[in-house]
Amino acid sequence: MMIRTFIFLLLLAGTVAQAQDTFRNPLLSKGPDPWCVYKDGYYYYMHTMGDHLELWKTKNIAFLKDAAHKTIWTPPAAGPFSRDIWAPEIHFLRGKWYVYFAADGGDNQYHRIYALENSSADPMKGDWVFKSKVADVEDKWAIDASVFEHRGNLYMIWSGWEGNRNGRQDIYIAAMKDPLTIKGKRVRISKPEYAWETKGDIGDPNLRHIDVNEGPEMLKYGKKLFIVYSGSACWTDDYALGILAADEDSDLLDPASWKKKPESVFRQSVENNVYAPGHNSFFTSPDGKEYWILYHANDHPGDGCGDKRSPRIQRFTWDKDGWPVFGKPVSTDSLLKSPRT
Repeated sequence: MMIRTFIFLLLLAGTVAQAQDTFRNPLLSKGPDPWCVYKDGYYYYMHTMGDHLELWKTKNIAFLKDAAHKTIWTPPAAGPFSRDIWAPEIHFLRGKWYVYFAADGGDNQYHRIYALENSSADPMKGDWVFKSKVADVEDKWAIDASVFEHRGNLYMIWSGWEGNRNGRQDIYIAAMKDPLTIKGKRVRISKPEYAWETKGDIGDPNLRHIDVNEGPEMLKYGKKLFIVYSGSACWTDDYALGILAADEDSDLLDPASWKKKPESVFRQSVENNVYAPGHNSFFTSPDGKEYWILYHANDHPGDGCGDKRSPRIQRFTWDKDGWPVFGKPVSTDSLLKSPRT
């Protein structure tokens, strides 16, 4: 009897271990514009909530649904950053935590980037303090900000309008004096130009079409810097990822340093029932040996640009020239192994 009990417990332990080692997408039932960062043994995750900022903390990003999470900031009832809170990202920079997000006062044409700061070692603790708008001297429409450091210098990348009217979103970069201050002028490094990134009919008699480049994210590997961005409108099934590349020694503020691949690098998979994959971010496994992409997508064609978008993760590899190979977005029926610890 004792031997049988022991064997049963061993089998049970193996079953539990296997369950903890595998998962299926999506990570949550909804979650547009997902972002995560790994620090000191934990993943910190955020996505667009629309009316507040929420932060998740977990040791295993594959089981985000079981993670502790909390509201870290609620906007004022009125004002320029009280509505339409989009695409938050949490970053640890120069010894403090920062969250960057886009917001307006209820009118999209006034969308701008704003920042919170927290000096606690654990961003789930301490106080999140609203600091300021983060804008270059032109202060045009701006969303989807991300910040990265390269050779001791900070840079912000985002999606913005060239002027004051909607119709096209471009990718901009600017140098930063500190995590809250842009120095100098913005520089455009990408605009929608290829067929795959110009799907954006809107059906509005006053604005029939919008060309979109948005959601830029930094990815470093070897001697290259990549910016992976989302092209075409998020309300279309054609929403997909494109890529810009620059040499690590180049002037990142020179548009000529950035070369765009003419084809999309991650797009809908009809056979896998995954539509409009985009607005990604990147992370590595806790041991640093696996590269993963985090993105949102829809389960059905025509699901659009709302809360039907859900966060998903999958591994990717690199080709012999040091370029990322993302493959196809995997089916929600696929059983995947969790990031290796």
